[in-house]
Amino acid sequence: MNSTLSIGEPWMWGAFIAFVLVMLALDLFVFGGKKAHKVSVREAASWSLVWVSLALAFNAGLWWYLSGTVGSEIADRKALEFLTGYLIEKSLSVDNVFIFLLIFASFHVAPEFQRRVLIYGVLGAIVMRAVMILAGAWVVQEFSWVLYLFGAFLVVTGMRMLVMAEKEPDLEKNPVLRFARKHLRIAEGDYGEKFVVMKNGVRYFTPLFLVLILIEVTDLVFAVDSIPAIFAITTDPFIVFTSNIFAIMGLRALYFLLADVADRFHLLKYGLAMVLTFIGTKMLILPWYHVPVGASLAIVAVLIGSSVIASLIATRKGTR
Repeated sequence: MNSTLSIGEPWMWGAFIAFVLVMLALDLFVFGGKKAHKVSVREAASWSLVWVSLALAFNAGLWWYLSGTVGSEIADRKALEFLTGYLIEKSLSVDNVFIFLLIFASFHVAPEFQRRVLIYGVLGAIVMRAVMILAGAWVVQEFSWVLYLFGAFLVVTGMRMLVMAEKEPDLEKNPVLRFARKHLRIAEGDYGEKFVVMKNGVRYFTPLFLVLILIEVTDLVFAVDSIPAIFAITTDPFIVFTSNIFAIMGLRALYFLLADVADRFHLLKYGLAMVLTFIGTKMLILPWYHVPVGASLAIVAVLIGSSVIASLIATRKGTR
């Protein structure tokens, strides 16, 4: 396993966090974040391209800086770790898209109101990621054997995903939703983008607030799966954090990009399940064999690419 020493200096952490805050502020207050509207495929594609380009530009800048300070060998390794981690997180975030679609459909949330929920979902996900990554990095540094627990967890999760790939979760049986309905005053009806309304001087939560709770819980479950996966690639907190956050920042655009065509990628879940199983196995066999980061990147790319191509071929045949 790679060294737990981080290449992230304090100013690098500060600059990256400032960048994230500026981008979130622009999204919330400048680029229509406060205006309800249906996000078009063109707008979603443009933002997806922006986020992928920013991630690649960041990686190139990181490589350039490290080449001049610590040498090309470390720079090459860290750039490859970031790229592999970003690909894994981006791929696994697609599974979130399927769950988001199910949640919005179950609550009949209009497309123009979905973006506000996802903005707050991204904010919550960033906070949760920061806490979990820093805690995970400390645990890994103090108790390196925990990586084998991560590996076993990922193998079990991957196998479970393979078995449950065709089954859709029953939201009405979700314990979080049942708890919220039991302990919160819910105002039935359509209240647009509002999460809270006042009726006869009493505060009520809207159904959209229940949707937000489910989105946040989904993000948390997703983080529990994906963060151990990237620790199989690198234990450098800065690489783990930045690759995760770039993937999360592009999640909302990815959702709107895939929302209308998600059914064409129904086999992708099998690819994601195999990715988790592979990464878990990679962690478990570490005492005997270390899979190079480059090989991991190639295997993950092949698994995801194959499942996407297989999905497109299957749906094309199904429409004939």
